[in-house]
Amino acid sequence: MYRILVINPGSTSTKVAVFEDETPIWEREIVHSKEELARFRRIADQYSFRRDTVLDALAQAGLTPEDLDAVVGRGGMLRPVASGTYRVNERLLQDSWKLHEREHPANLGAVVAHEIASAAGIPALMVDPVSVDEFEPLARVAGLPNIERRSMSHALNLKSAARKAAAALGQLYDQINLVVAHLGGGISVSAHRRGAMVDVNQALDGTGPFAPERAGGLPVGDVMRMAYSGQYAYEELFTLISRRGGLFAHLGTNDAREVERRIAAGDAHARLIYEAMAYQIAKEIGLMATVLKGDVQAIVLTGGLAHSKLLLGWIQERVEWIAPVLVFPGQQEMLSMAQGAVRVLRGEEQAKEY
Repeated sequence: MYRILVINPGSTSTKVAVFEDETPIWEREIVHSKEELARFRRIADQYSFRRDTVLDALAQAGLTPEDLDAVVGRGGMLRPVASGTYRVNERLLQDSWKLHEREHPANLGAVVAHEIASAAGIPALMVDPVSVDEFEPLARVAGLPNIERRSMSHALNLKSAARKAAAALGQLYDQINLVVAHLGGGISVSAHRRGAMVDVNQALDGTGPFAPERAGGLPVGDVMRMAYSGQYAYEELFTLISRRGGLFAHLGTNDAREVERRIAAGDAHARLIYEAMAYQIAKEIGLMATVLKGDVQAIVLTGGLAHSKLLLGWIQERVEWIAPVLVFPGQQEMLSMAQGAVRVLRGEEQAKEY
């Protein structure tokens, strides 16, 4: 039996869990207030704060790093990599520290994992980072030669849900085709062909449906006019698109439960916006079905918004003619990271080198 610490830094929280093999024995989600995070100019500046948060949580669990067999950290905005479990090496650490135009708290996951693991002399690992890239050449081409479509997605949960769907169908993941949608604060809709995620919308700042916090695909001309209006600095416009768009921009909240309360109370505008998000998700699912030429064994819906029966009903009525719809509410990111570590520790999988 292996004891594994799993670390998942998010935009407003740090999730920490201890697993014995694939069984969680202790879990915490430490929520960070806006005031706490406002002290840091860049996400990289949060490093010591996030590390101490994890170490305090581990102490609350009555454990020390020496009680562990491995530490797994969430992987973020890195160079494109194949799906799998990676040993945290020097190159991965250097890339995690780089200032990216698209900062993401997940970049701190592997760095914190490495420091804790090094002190105990145990492996530090990373599983399916945001930058998992299994695109085919056709999927990379954009309308300008100096811009390339990139694979940046909720790869960890997309891959986990795809494997779960394959098992539910009595199939192996690398033998079937799926369209998998992660529905959370950001929304990723992906095409999986025989074990490879061959296309996905650029969920953070580029294409696809709008989400609770993200603007999704926008008319480029209108965005250019905003950019040159003199009203926004680069950081302000990027924040608007990636963190204050979608439901938040339209309704002043990123909480789907609050939106549904308003709809139940008769708010027609809230209903219009919420159904429009479902409409755009369904359109993106249809797009990914064309990537697979209609050969789709199942459509898989996962993530926090997959708990919403209202949203799922609107999506399903538009897409269930394509393939059966499987729903796995919530996200299994912590379990997925633990499973990746267990496979390596057991020798069932060779850890990849970044």
